[in-house]
Amino acid sequence: METPDLAQMRAEYAREGLDETAAGDDPLALFGRWLNEAIDADLYEPNAMALATATRDGRPAVRIVLLKGLDERGLTFFTSYESRKGAELEANPRAAATMLWHPLQRQVRVEGVVNRIDEAESDSYFQSRPRGSQIGAVASPQSRPIPNRESLEQRVLEVEQVFGGHEIVRPPIWGGYRIAFDTIEFWQGRESRLHDRLRYARQGDGWRRDRLAP
Repeated sequence: METPDLAQMRAEYAREGLDETAAGDDPLALFGRWLNEAIDADLYEPNAMALATATRDGRPAVRIVLLKGLDERGLTFFTSYESRKGAELEANPRAAATMLWHPLQRQVRVEGVVNRIDEAESDSYFQSRPRGSQIGAVASPQSRPIPNRESLEQRVLEVEQVFGGHEIVRPPIWGGYRIAFDTIEFWQGRESRLHDRLRYARQGDGWRRDRLAP
């Protein structure tokens, strides 16, 4: 297999930097501002984030999920509790997440403890989803082996027949998780790989801000 010369692939970063004055003392305000700027820039799925979990003995796994809530409590996403990520979070309830907005040359990294959100919040979000996504959440045995695509599509048809025209109720094995903020790091691309990195770490009721070497 012929592959490109990956060692020679590089792009220069040349956007405006991130200094402590612009960042401010409140990382949540900065996070919200950057997310809004990514949305305003019309980026594709600006709420996509890479979510890393690990087994009890430290074997890691990472995948892309969609951020569905951001407030002072943390980052919220939804999945099956019986998925691989759900099983890993049950055994090791800590996670890391990264949001990359490449056209803006920005990343945000979060690390923290993970807990399930309450059932009322999960119910509310589930009811806001398109009906097809609701059916998919009921039909899919997420992360488990299936014999073929046809078996999944047959399961979807069966779920559609069961519910008919009735409201679809959130299955008890599906719901939301929230990553609490232990640390939040903001990364802004700069020339010659001398990127700006500002990390905020919980310190009592506030935050400690450090500049990290790139």
